[in-house]
Amino acid sequence: MPGSTDGSTRAMGVLTVGALVVVTAYTVALGGNGWLWFGWVVLGLITLGMIALRGT
Repeated sequence: MPGSTDGSTRAMGVLTVGALVVVTAYTVALGGNGWLWFGWVVLGLITLGMIALRGT
């Protein structure tokens, strides 16, 4: 089902951008936390992988 894959990729992208906003706000308000940034990088890499797989 190509439509569901596109929808899940879009949802993952929205989640990744939302997580970036939350992690940035947390860092500004309370100081940096390496684990939060590490988690966001992992989420971003998974999202990029989903985008790359969608193109094939």
